[in-house]
Amino acid sequence: MALNSDRIHLERLRDHYAAHGAMPPSYAGIGEVVGFRTKNAAVKLARRLTESGFLKAAPGGKVAPTPRFFELPVAQAKVPAGVPAAIGAESAAELITLDSFLVARPSKTVLVGVKGDSMRDAGILDGDLAVVERGSEARSGDFVVAWVDEEFTLKELRYEGRQAILIPHNPSHRPIRPGRALEIFGKVRGIVRRYAYTPLPGHQQRGASK
Repeated sequence: MALNSDRIHLERLRDHYAAHGAMPPSYAGIGEVVGFRTKNAAVKLARRLTESGFLKAAPGGKVAPTPRFFELPVAQAKVPAGVPAAIGAESAAELITLDSFLVARPSKTVLVGVKGDSMRDAGILDGDLAVVERGSEARSGDFVVAWVDEEFTLKELRYEGRQAILIPHNPSHRPIRPGRALEIFGKVRGIVRRYAYTPLPGHQQRGASK
């Protein structure tokens, strides 16, 4: 981008998008978000962000975000568990989007809410979101969402001979040995957790029991 201040303006537009689910509806709105006094300054900013690949032209003479708009910095330093360390965007080795990190096949991927504590020792907790890829061949040792006993469940898949077994990661829960055919809904590709979570309006927790 042409100006260092454009990075600050981009961050303000990202925060606006996160809060409202859309870009400002006009260049005047963009100017208001970033603190410009004139529409012309907002038009020039939008042009620079478009040339840099963060925005693209949209119908009606507007602009819309590209995948790059959602990139987040990956800090070069790892986070130590004991001693604090300074970490910031300036130390980022690369930029990625969470989608590109967690989702390989968007058309086959769904988010499944987790409920229960049967996988707690694997770090999968009640209220998490499981990133599940359908249509992937599941092997022994994979975490899967499966349909068994008339409900979905998230467990580790293992085999005893040819018999599929669903293994919990909590000693208070027993392994599941399906009496009938086991249907694998999909393979768990990642887990997403949000702290201090505030549900969105109208949102209800649904998901696979554990």
